[in-house]
Amino acid sequence: MKPFTKKLVLENGKEFPGYGFGSSRNAVCELVFNTSMVGYQEIVSDPTYTDQIVVMTYPLMGNYGFMDEDYESKFPTMGGMVVRERCEAPSNFRYTKTIDETFEELDIPGISDVDTRMITRILRNEGSQRAAIVDIDMSHDEAMALIKSTTPRHNQVESVSCKKRWFSRTPNHTWDVVAIDCGIKYSFIRQLNAKGCNVTIVPFNSTPEEIMAFNPDGIFVSNGPGDPADVMVVGEAIKALCGKLPIFGVDLGHQIIAMAYGAKNDKLKFGHHGANHPVKCLENGKMEIVSQNHSFVVNEESLAGTKLTVTHRNLLDGTIAGIESQEDKVFSVQYQPDCTPEAMDTYLFDKFIKLMEEEKNA
Repeated sequence: MKPFTKKLVLENGKEFPGYGFGSSRNAVCELVFNTSMVGYQEIVSDPTYTDQIVVMTYPLMGNYGFMDEDYESKFPTMGGMVVRERCEAPSNFRYTKTIDETFEELDIPGISDVDTRMITRILRNEGSQRAAIVDIDMSHDEAMALIKSTTPRHNQVESVSCKKRWFSRTPNHTWDVVAIDCGIKYSFIRQLNAKGCNVTIVPFNSTPEEIMAFNPDGIFVSNGPGDPADVMVVGEAIKALCGKLPIFGVDLGHQIIAMAYGAKNDKLKFGHHGANHPVKCLENGKMEIVSQNHSFVVNEESLAGTKLTVTHRNLLDGTIAGIESQEDKVFSVQYQPDCTPEAMDTYLFDKFIKLMEEEKNA
């Protein structure tokens, strides 16, 4: 057995030795777990995971490699990844790089051959906590001191949002949509394009006047990382735009819309991260299995007195998974709609299109 090269050290003092892959640098980030069985490339490149080390509960990662066309962002900013087993001989005719090659190129540290089941249980029982991926030679005291001395980052949206506006066009478009980039996934842009929308992606701190200057038919508020309280500037912009045109928000965008109406958000014990969360649509009673990636949730009591009503609910813990203001043509969901043709939750984009059509014909 070859000697271990890296170790994962948790804030509670527990250590897990393993084998490093990807970047050789040390990393100190919040540690969360993800229950998805596939889609590791989309997880790695989802800006929502900025400054987070992700423990993958499914035991094998890298078995179909990484494809140049399938990234969700141009510059992935994940803090690190923890896996039980990694595959360096992918079986996929489309793959261009292995997981080790990809993580090395993106400067993301990883560690394999650790007990991910035990780590997941710790996070479920004790809650998300900070952790470090460090060299095996670093002493326990040094690793704990590193964790304690590393100041948690805030305002991650500022680091992942675009700096200047850019466009994603589709032939013979019908609608013009402005997407506020809080860390937007490319699949959301592609889905809007597929629905006949030209999309203008703008920085998170764009003013209402700058947004309206594009003469949009609707506004999309994207997913993104961090605490929604750090991006009150987006909430203030949405507050000024509510009622003027249809607005659709997902993930962080959902929490921002809640703030715009005066509601609050609470931090969850260990968050919702994975592609197998059951959510009930209260309008038709149907259950959906959706992808979620968030550590905060809208406080239900704070919705009292606002124009917002609950439209979706997470069936695992009863938390709010969707809200709406029919009067203002504003709605949002806490999860990330799966942007594939056969997905059940792509109807949300159809709802957005319908609201823009109603507004145009009003």
